[in-house]
Amino acid sequence: MAHERYVPSGPLRIWTERIGDPERPAVLMIMGSAAQSVSCPDALVGRLVERGVQVIRFDHRDTGRSSTVDFDAHPYTIGDLARDCLAVLDGYDLDSAHVAGTSLGGILAQWLAVHAPRRVRSLTVISSSPMGHDPGPVWARAQAGEPADPDDLPPPTPAYLAHLAAGLPPGLESDVALFRVFNGPVRPFDEPAARAMLELALSRAADPAAAAHHHRAVWLDEPGLLAPLSSITAPTSIVHGDHDPLYPLAHGEALAAAIPGAALHVVPGMGHVMTSPGLPEEVADLIRL
Repeated sequence: MAHERYVPSGPLRIWTERIGDPERPAVLMIMGSAAQSVSCPDALVGRLVERGVQVIRFDHRDTGRSSTVDFDAHPYTIGDLARDCLAVLDGYDLDSAHVAGTSLGGILAQWLAVHAPRRVRSLTVISSSPMGHDPGPVWARAQAGEPADPDDLPPPTPAYLAHLAAGLPPGLESDVALFRVFNGPVRPFDEPAARAMLELALSRAADPAAAAHHHRAVWLDEPGLLAPLSSITAPTSIVHGDHDPLYPLAHGEALAAAIPGAALHVVPGMGHVMTSPGLPEEVADLIRL
């Protein structure tokens, strides 16, 4: 049973979808930078519903069917994206939910667990990095071919940096190529399924180019990101692949070390996305409920 609706977040309208019995506890799925709700695999949602919860997924601002923003006139931060997540919970009259976020969504989930702890029943961070970590200098050194600072978290893999350097024009083929790199070299890449998802995302985007605003938002100052992760009290699981090309495993290990009592689940062969057969269900079974 699925139900779609828009919820307000200030002047914006956020497109949402609820799957499952509304009387069940809720899982809020928060996807990554520039990613729509449809990047949350149906197989993952279905497995969670089988586990006895309802699932709410949504389009971030500037993606999919949600409102787009004139970023130059109205710049926003990671904190604003996190407050959109709270607006989704408010729109469904949910005092709290199990919160699971992937990549940038994992950083938003951390923000919620720190700054809105009563709204977070449990926390699952997937393929992400500690929210206070500034990747800028690390990426700059890696792209310049300079040696990494041994005290910092590792940069993306050469395969990912090579994809960036290739400068492919925006569009479906570039997106498919990116997801092939994100999938990693170990588990099989389900290209037909990934292509179908990316085609759907392009077809339902009010303004496909607007999603790039997320990359600008990441670099804006957000004091809330500097709050200590040691303040998180929600039961926490960290799910991370050992072949993540964007955030190598050390990022997940650092997260688990920073959050009291966090459990680290290392998924063999997993990259940065869930585009391999069976992987969405495997990750769904690791989401903290």
